[in-house]
This record gives sequence, C-alpha cells and structure tokens, in this order.
Amino acid sequence: MTVTANAVLSPPDKRRPVQWSNPITYGLALAVAAVSIAPVVYVIVGGFRTTPQIVANPAGLPDPWVWDNYARVLTQSNFWKQAFNSGVIALGTTLGVVLLGVCAAFVLARYTFRGREVLYTFFTLGLLFPAGAAILPLYLMLRDLSLINSYYAVILPQIAFSLPLTIVILRPFLAAVPRELEDAAAIDGSGRLGFLWRILLPLSRPALVTVGILAFVASWNAFLLPLLVLGDANLHTLPLGVQNFSSQYTSDTAGILAFTSLAMLPALLFFTFAEKQIVGGLQGAVKG
Repeated sequence: MTVTANAVLSPPDKRRPVQWSNPITYGLALAVAAVSIAPVVYVIVGGFRTTPQIVANPAGLPDPWVWDNYARVLTQSNFWKQAFNSGVIALGTTLGVVLLGVCAAFVLARYTFRGREVLYTFFTLGLLFPAGAAILPLYLMLRDLSLINSYYAVILPQIAFSLPLTIVILRPFLAAVPRELEDAAAIDGSGRLGFLWRILLPLSRPALVTVGILAFVASWNAFLLPLLVLGDANLHTLPLGVQNFSSQYTSDTAGILAFTSLAMLPALLFFTFAEKQIVGGLQGAVKG
C-alpha cells in the first residue's frame, strides 16, 4: 500500500528533451544581428580614424582615436541646415501620416458601409506598389502644382506612400475595442469623435507610436524623392548632404564616414529607444 501511495504521490520522472532548435535559432539571430549591426559600427568607428589608417588597415580600430572628423562636420553650417530640413520634413510627414492614418483606419474599423472591404483592399494593395515606379509622373504632377523646391514636394508624397502600412497597422487596434464600450460612451453623451479621442486613441497608443516611428525613420532616410524635387541646395536633407560631402571630399574617407554616422544617428537613436513600442504595435496588428 505504501509503495502504491508513493507511486501515486510521486510525479513521474519526465526529463525534458534537449531542444537543439533553440541554439540554432539563437545562432541565426546573432548572425543576422551581427550582419545588421557591423556596418553601422564600422561607419561610426571609422569616423574616429584618419584616412591613412583606413587605407592601411580597413578593419582595424582607431589608433589613436581622432575627434577632428566629427568636430569638422559639426562646425559646418551646411550640416545643421540640412539637419533642420530633415527634421521639418520628417516631423511633417509623421504628423500627416498619423493624423490621416487614424482617420482612415477609424472609418474602416468602426463604420459599416458598402464597399468597406474593397476600400481596405485598395489600401493594402498600396503596399505592393513600388514608389520608384511613380517618380516620373509624381515629379510632373508636383511641377504642375508649383511645389518643386519646397517641403511639401517631399512631405505630401511621403504621407501618401506611408498610408497603406499605417492603415494596416492601425485598423486591428481600432477594431478590437468592444462595441459595448462604444455604446457606453454614447450613453454618457460622447459622440463618435469623442469616443475616438478619449478611448480609442489612448488604447491604441502602441500602434500610434509604431506608425509614427516608422514614418519618421523612413522620411529621415529618404534619398530618391528629395534628390529629384529639391534642387535648391538650401533645402537639401542630410542624405543629400552625405552625397554632396562625398562628392566634394572624395579622398577624405574618414570625414565621409563621420558625416554619414552623424546623419543616421538621430533616426538610429529614435528607433532604438522606441523598439519595445514598435514590437508591441506590430504584435497587436498581427493578432488583429
């Protein structure tokens, strides 16, 4: 009887099998991370070297560390002017994407009307449309509207190209809120816009942060569109500034690396600090 009781009370000795997939997964993840991070680290560290050091040993570390390259870039007036232009365009694009994206996603998520799914499919098809294919007609349209050489020539097209992904991410968040909560808000005297402002937007904060960061980073790093529509050097953004600096100082490799690292630093820091918000927003969109 005692043996039987012990057999009943003692849990069976089940050892978990070794999962060889986990080390492989971690190894692949580390390899992908290394491939992604290594170029960024090389550019940043290369800015602390001299051009002869880079020519003699491209993969070496600074010996000694040189700060003149970064100081020379930061003391140029063109750098700060281009940074200002990039900031204005990126913030304007982000504001437009979030505002228009919320409005469109709210209608597609909370209103029922004929052709709603067709309209949503139309927006999702925008993800398959390459922006480069529209460059020529886009340029002609902006020229006819007299928008060439202005911030609007970059902000408005970037908003249009960012809306499909924004709507795809926001719609599941706005649709996931129960109808009962909307009915309760209506009983309290809150209209649809009040429900959107007071309830939906706070609950959808991860998605809003996600689309805002994606729009900001994409706008900050944009090169082709500003190159075509911003002929005035006073309106050039930092990506164009990197090209101009590279053309002007072709033999100064270390200076080019310093300028490039400073140009990408704001977007890199912005993306890094908000990484958790981006992951949460994308997970919510997938679940929806």
